[in-house]
Amino acid sequence: MEHGSLQDPSRATFSFVDEDHTLANAVRFTLNQDPRVSFCGYSIPHPSDARVNIRVQTTGDPAREVLKDGCQNLMLMCHHVRSTFDKAVGDYRTNTTEMEND
Repeated sequence: MEHGSLQDPSRATFSFVDEDHTLANAVRFTLNQDPRVSFCGYSIPHPSDARVNIRVQTTGDPAREVLKDGCQNLMLMCHHVRSTFDKAVGDYRTNTTEMEND
């Protein structure tokens, strides 16, 4: 859900339901790497409420688009980490099998 400003689309707060620090901190980190972002932070309104609010303020681009780009960049980073990990596990298993056969 977006809680934005109708007068200024470069500033908005987004609520993510059923999420916690894990996603919020990763999104915050990714967005703060974007030169279009002047501020990004998150809060959890209450510990018993499974909701995260992420505030995005940009240098002029619509906050919604910058958040979308940031989430896509985060997905690419996660894919890269996963493929690197899977390759390392495969290499380890191959090396272990070769050592056992020697």
